[in-house]
Amino acid sequence: MEKRAFLAVILSIAVFYLFSMVFGPEKKQVPPPATSTVASVAAGSAQPSAPAQNTESVQSQNAPTTASQKDITVDTSLYTAVFSSRGGGLKSMTLKKYREENTPAAKPVVLGIHADPAVFDFSTRATGFNLPDSVVYAPDADAVRVAGSESRQLTFNYVSGQGFTVRKIYSFSGDSYGIKLETQVFNNSSAPLVGTIQQVMTYPAEHKVKNSRLDTSGFYLYTDNSLKSDKAKDVAAASKKYDKNVQWAGFADKYFLSAILSDKNSIASAELKKNADGFLESVVSSPQIVVNPGQSTSISQRLFVGPKDIDILKAQGNSLEQSLDLGWFSAIAKPLLYTLKFFHRYVGNYGIAIIIITVILKALFFPLTHKSYKSMKGMQKIQPEMNKIREKYKNDRDAMNKAVMELYREHKVNPLGGCLPMVVQIPVFFALYKALMFSIELRHAPFFFWITDLSDKDPYYVTPVIMGITMFVQQKMTPSQMDPVQQKMMLALPVVFTFMFLSFPSGLVLYWLVNNVLTIGQQMYINKLVKD
Repeated sequence: MEKRAFLAVILSIAVFYLFSMVFGPEKKQVPPPATSTVASVAAGSAQPSAPAQNTESVQSQNAPTTASQKDITVDTSLYTAVFSSRGGGLKSMTLKKYREENTPAAKPVVLGIHADPAVFDFSTRATGFNLPDSVVYAPDADAVRVAGSESRQLTFNYVSGQGFTVRKIYSFSGDSYGIKLETQVFNNSSAPLVGTIQQVMTYPAEHKVKNSRLDTSGFYLYTDNSLKSDKAKDVAAASKKYDKNVQWAGFADKYFLSAILSDKNSIASAELKKNADGFLESVVSSPQIVVNPGQSTSISQRLFVGPKDIDILKAQGNSLEQSLDLGWFSAIAKPLLYTLKFFHRYVGNYGIAIIIITVILKALFFPLTHKSYKSMKGMQKIQPEMNKIREKYKNDRDAMNKAVMELYREHKVNPLGGCLPMVVQIPVFFALYKALMFSIELRHAPFFFWITDLSDKDPYYVTPVIMGITMFVQQKMTPSQMDPVQQKMMLALPVVFTFMFLSFPSGLVLYWLVNNVLTIGQQMYINKLVKD
């Protein structure tokens, strides 16, 4: 019996450690070159749409390809982005509403700065014709400012000198993290262009900076109606390629995401590999394009660089909210997260919202837990008689089982009644755990007094200690069929859990603490009810 109790303790600790570790507006029209017609890529085809005309107007807009690269700043109410004429890519994006640390003087979160400096995000390559990601484009502006719900564009032009021209048009909205990217290819040569357009993103294989949000970082994509993720170790020996209904692909950490989204089947595949500089490199390819002489084609895609807020992600479409990976019980965790945000809109404090959800869950499960504790109390009352039966029939197991079942029927006790109701609640508990653990809403969200960040540990360890005390009280009040030695071993659990919770986010500790207090009150009520 002591061995079984010890095994129960070890399994409980293992489960908790396992789950802690595992667990746009109308755009400004840009006139096309006079020789081309623009046709959109859909399901891998490109169809010319109008007769070709003169190309001199486009060539006059472009600086030579050897021109020095320059930076262009795009400023909105949500972010300040810096684009480069090299590759027409994104060098960095500074998020105005998020800071690295929970202090007023902390620096804002800047995405993209730790990627490969040789390849900026969303730099464009091509297969089938010569378009490296290092070519220098000519931008049509030095800076772009977008206010409110306004929409603005930034255009990059590149004339290859080999008979084709590439134009990248970024469309921005002042109140959205979403960006539209249209890549146009104009064929001014006498031979068809056949190939694919590729957008490239890079990410550190190993982070040199210490930040808890980077603990779960990696490559994520939604393909074939499921979320896939890869780390550096997954592509150490060979690249990985996905080509089944790719909706989006990109890099993410615990709280932020940079991704390319398909627009009308404009992503044929996404490949992840380690490049020569040791960075992770994601290559998102369009369907094959065929551009006849004097014709053109256009590939439309959408970009997202911003927070993994479930409402913001869902507004982007393409199942981008799936990037918020909440584990096996995400079907339960996401409604709980929506509920958390709902109450926050009214009470203005995520700590209070957690308490409200805890009370509601406790009320919903009250009939089950009531039945569970009542069954355990009944089992405790008949324990002396069960011991007598075991002693009497210790050499006759069949007779002992028959006598025990008769005792259960006589006292109307179900031996499984104390376990099954608790098992039903496990998915909800773990779902709420994941929702609180990975929710950006709790990041830097204050509660009261010394708790200024519900996503970080309690700096003075007050709540984990109180949680451990309430767990000890709850353990003492819970009816038990174990012998005194086993009971003493189980009383060690509150100590173990207290040390575990010292480093847990204070939002999680708050939930567990409130749940323990409610359980103690419920147990007092049941004990009185059964006694009466």
